[in-house]
Amino acid sequence: MVFGCRAASEDTENAKGLLHKPWKSRLHNFIHTPLPHTRKKVHIQSSDGLKQLGQSLENLLTHKYGKAAFRDFLQSQFCEENLEFWQACEEFKSISNPMELACKATSIYKEFIQTDSPKEVNVDFHTRDTIAQNLQRPTPSCFDGAQKKVYSLMENDAYPRFIQSDYFKELYVGSRGLGKHRRA
Repeated sequence: MVFGCRAASEDTENAKGLLHKPWKSRLHNFIHTPLPHTRKKVHIQSSDGLKQLGQSLENLLTHKYGKAAFRDFLQSQFCEENLEFWQACEEFKSISNPMELACKATSIYKEFIQTDSPKEVNVDFHTRDTIAQNLQRPTPSCFDGAQKKVYSLMENDAYPRFIQSDYFKELYVGSRGLGKHRRA
């Protein structure tokens, strides 16, 4: 199974190496991100539900549609890697098989932590170095420090911008029934 993990990882890395240098990744995302008027509509059932999403990032991340709306917003801001990393860490914590844990840890490291990785998240050198050392014997908590830092970045930067954005306001108006289109 380790061989399968290594082979799959090498294939993925080779493909990403050709297509995903940091600036190329951003350009690719820009080209493939829908314009604001063409993006998917995420529907929140009620204005009360939307109010809860506006109270904390934690509430937002536990709500299926709220998380989808936040992801759309982050894509428009070219920082969806933060949410993707946070989710990968949450999934990682649930792995109990040591070989699968090691394989997934390496995958997360190469995708999000390693310098010049395709979806590199903003963590300091000390955190990055600690994770690299922990890869020798990964545990479900080996990404906790980085996950907390990324969560803090989302909570203190991206989330407040999301709450103040036109996108969130459109969701709020739509949830109150005021944003329905009229037929001509």
